[in-house]
Amino acid sequence: MIYTYQTKGTCSRNIQVELEGKTIKHVAFEGGCNGNLKGISKLVEGLDIDFVIGRFQGNTCGARPTSCPDQLAKALQAAYEAGQKG
Repeated sequence: MIYTYQTKGTCSRNIQVELEGKTIKHVAFEGGCNGNLKGISKLVEGLDIDFVIGRFQGNTCGARPTSCPDQLAKALQAAYEAGQKG
């Protein structure tokens, strides 16, 4: 299942997440800092969502109350919950 999450408060516009159970299969950001977000996407592929959420949740970007990694944590949680519903 591919889930698209609309980000809030970041330069990236959305995040596409593909999960297999609780394992991250693929992540793609639209917008934002291209090189950094491609790197983050590659780093998290194959990892358990709980590990990634624990590392990224609450990270901020400058004076903003969120960041692309924080939004990825939210996207992973939302994608997992959507997958559980059906």
